[in-house]
Amino acid sequence: MFEDLSEKLEATFARLRGRGVLTEADIKEGLREVRRVLLEADVNFQLTREFLERVEKRATGVNALSTVSPGQQLVKIVHEELAAMLGETREGLKLGTVPPSVIMMVGLQGSGKTTTAAKLARKLKAEGRSTRLIAADVYRPAAIDQLETLGRDLSIPVYSDRSTNDVVRIARAGVAEALRERDRVVILDTAGRLQIDDAMMQELRTLKEALHPSEILLVADGMTGQDAVKIAQGFDQALHITGVVLTKMDGDARGGAALSIYGVTKKPIKYIGVGEKPDALEEFHPERMAGRILQMGDIVTLVEKAQASFDEAEAKRLEKKVRKEGMDLNDFLNSMRQIQKMGPLQMKADPKRMKHVEAIVLSMTPEERKNPGIINGSRRARIAKGAGRPISDVNRLLDQFREMQKMMKKMAGGGRMGIPSMPGMFGMR
Repeated sequence: MFEDLSEKLEATFARLRGRGVLTEADIKEGLREVRRVLLEADVNFQLTREFLERVEKRATGVNALSTVSPGQQLVKIVHEELAAMLGETREGLKLGTVPPSVIMMVGLQGSGKTTTAAKLARKLKAEGRSTRLIAADVYRPAAIDQLETLGRDLSIPVYSDRSTNDVVRIARAGVAEALRERDRVVILDTAGRLQIDDAMMQELRTLKEALHPSEILLVADGMTGQDAVKIAQGFDQALHITGVVLTKMDGDARGGAALSIYGVTKKPIKYIGVGEKPDALEEFHPERMAGRILQMGDIVTLVEKAQASFDEAEAKRLEKKVRKEGMDLNDFLNSMRQIQKMGPLQMKADPKRMKHVEAIVLSMTPEERKNPGIINGSRRARIAKGAGRPISDVNRLLDQFREMQKMMKKMAGGGRMGIPSMPGMFGMR
């Protein structure tokens, strides 16, 4: 999986990692190559462009750390942005509080929908959730036979009714049986078509209205690249799917579907199919997948450790300066950035409000940042206008700065210092 994509990205980064300094020209040259690699992997053009813009913005002006090169830091930036493109964090199944929870499996013929339904049932059963399959594909008799065979092999009950073509009646009867048997989850295997058509979507909408499923999972063939993305868009527009399962990801998939579906639909990839065996269904973790694509986990870990060491050194520098000279607004902004980077280890800053703080401080002159006491009414109005924020925000920031100044002074006097955090500051709770 992603072997070709990984090899090409590795070759691109190998040319950059050894350089002591990355110029803007180096970054542009490297990202041009990344762009070519991603487009060859059939990644959506618009997503590729936005991805590269984010990487370039973050990479330009990256400072060298003592133990890692700027090229290695670029690898980490690309890793983080790849994970964001893939969905950022793992999103599991959302099951209802009152059983049985209904999961609708939808998709085109040939995507592996029936097999995936059985694999998911097996996985849920292994997690301790009693699960029942419902055969609701009445247009392909072999689909019912296939699901019943898979159910027997996996010791999972399958509800089917060959006496009617009324899929809503079949589905309701299957759910009623699951309720009687106290099953926790019901997985509905719906009919596929060779292509999306109105009749298919209307039938699925009717099933959705009748069953109120907790999840509507689109099963899409990962080998089909951008076609899978278009299919996902079509199903989402008609049904508002809740997630995607990508199948056949163990084959010669170029990776474009996995790298594009979330960015285009904003619907998470929840599982990937990686083989024919009943246990060949994996939970999808964006960060892990980004690591598998880059195959550079050691470099990412190295950069993380170096950045943590740099942050500690920066905190010590700030402490020394505050003890000697006092705190100015440049120090204030740096300390807020430090707190934000700590994330859940400290009180978490609202990124949007942090940008407002940066805009206000950076709209001040160097003299104003060095000596905030000179900021009078007219200067506050100018700063507010330059930052695109109301004067009240400027006043609030200056008030908070003075509070932090006092706090730092007390801490310096007491002989114990660090980066303080203040409740209510910039969206922190």
